[in-house]
Amino acid sequence: MSDVDYEVEYNNRARVPENPALMAGWASDAAAYRETHAPRRIAYGPGPRHVIDVFAGQDDGNVEAPLAVFIHGGYWQALDGSWFSHMARGLNAHGISVAVPTYDLCPQVSVADIIMQMREAMRELAKLSDRLVVSGHSAGGHLAACMLATDWKAYDASLPPNLVSCAYAISGLFELEPLVPTSINKALRLDQATARATSPLFWQPPMSGSLDAVVGEAESAEYHRQSRSIVEVWGDAGVITQYGTVPAANHFTAIAPLADPASSMTLRLKELAGR
Repeated sequence: MSDVDYEVEYNNRARVPENPALMAGWASDAAAYRETHAPRRIAYGPGPRHVIDVFAGQDDGNVEAPLAVFIHGGYWQALDGSWFSHMARGLNAHGISVAVPTYDLCPQVSVADIIMQMREAMRELAKLSDRLVVSGHSAGGHLAACMLATDWKAYDASLPPNLVSCAYAISGLFELEPLVPTSINKALRLDQATARATSPLFWQPPMSGSLDAVVGEAESAEYHRQSRSIVEVWGDAGVITQYGTVPAANHFTAIAPLADPASSMTLRLKELAGR
């Protein structure tokens, strides 16, 4: 048995007591961005949460232009895409369109269900672009890695094999078994088998593309270990990988650079988009 206290390592709200104010800032900044950059909303499924907000860049409507995707976090059990509209600001300033999907939450659905929902969202977004650069935060980082590792031709023969060309995971989770004994799992309802089956660290690594895994400098040792692990394992399998830290950031501030057109995070995503 591990002597790591997983509850302490993964309970981000307990680790960052000021999280309510930080999250309120997300909501406020997101609403303000929507006021000046109203998104186009498209559906990828029948449910009320099966929606994607698309914040248009200068090449919107050109299927050959890259499309960035941001998948929100919340431990697969909280929030929705509307909390993160302002995450489109950085790339929009460079003319790149950004799609922000929402998904159903645990315990109403399983983590495996959410992975499938994001695949459905990517299939819908393939109508807008055949080059998706997928980023995500926390649970969204996990989902971004899952999208990169998906065999798109096996999923839908009509899709390009490299639909998701790269993933940029911020504070991602790639090995879910450590969550099983924690309070976080009350809603997730994972056991050892389902946790392992939904852990991209143990999937067949992508045949192409790249993965950036970055973590807030002030985050727990387990979050750093998770990102280093997938960078090492997938890198050994031939995937182009890169590990990095967001200086002085905690779990809730690590995504702030996405809203800044001049940040190194935004510029890296611009580079990945080939712009």
